[in-house]
Amino acid sequence: MEILKKIETKINSELTTKIKKSSVEFEELMIEIDEKDLIEVIQFLKSDENCKFRQLIDIAGVDYPEDEKRFNLVYLFLSHENNIRLKLLIKFQIEQLISSITKIFPSANWMEREVFDMYGVKFKNHPDLRRILTDYGFKGHPLRKDFPLTGFNEVRYSEKEKKVIYEPVKLEQNYRNFDFESPWEGTNYIKEVKKSEKYDKKN
Repeated sequence: MEILKKIETKINSELTTKIKKSSVEFEELMIEIDEKDLIEVIQFLKSDENCKFRQLIDIAGVDYPEDEKRFNLVYLFLSHENNIRLKLLIKFQIEQLISSITKIFPSANWMEREVFDMYGVKFKNHPDLRRILTDYGFKGHPLRKDFPLTGFNEVRYSEKEKKVIYEPVKLEQNYRNFDFESPWEGTNYIKEVKKSEKYDKKN
C-alpha cells in the first residue's frame, strides 16, 4: 500500500494538469484523465523509472447510455518490478475517436478491435480496425445497452439455397406473454384445467 501511495503522489506531481482524479482502492491505483491526454500519460506510465507499468493487461469498455459522456474505457496495467496494478479511466461521447496505443503496446491491437466490435468505439491510427468476435456481416454492437438481446439478425442453414443465410429476427407474439404469478399459486393454465375438472364432476 505504501508504494501505491508513493506512485500516486509521483504521478500527480509529474502530470498535475492531466490527472482529473486518483485513488487507491483494493490495493490498486485508479486514475482518470481526458481522452486527449491518453498517449502522453501512457507513455509516461511505461517509461518512468518509478512507475514501470510495462505490461498492458486489458482494455475494458463500459456503456452508460444516460450519461452525456456515454462510454468509458478502462486500461489495466501491471508493473512487474513493483508488483502493482493501475487502472486508467477515460470518459467520452459516442462519436469521439480515441487514439490507438498500438505503437506503445502492440498487444493493444486485438484489445482495441474487441472494443470496436462490441461497443463501436473507433480508434484512430489503428493498423487494422476490423471486427474480431462477430461475423463480417454482423449488424450493431452487442455490448451496448440498447442492443436487443435477440440481436437484429439470425443465422441458419438454408436447405433450399444450400448455404448459411442471414434473416431478420422474428419473434412469435405468443412467446411474449409471460405469466408472472407465484409458482406456488399455480399458473393460469393449471387454474383453468382445475376449474374445468370441477365443472365436469358437478355435471
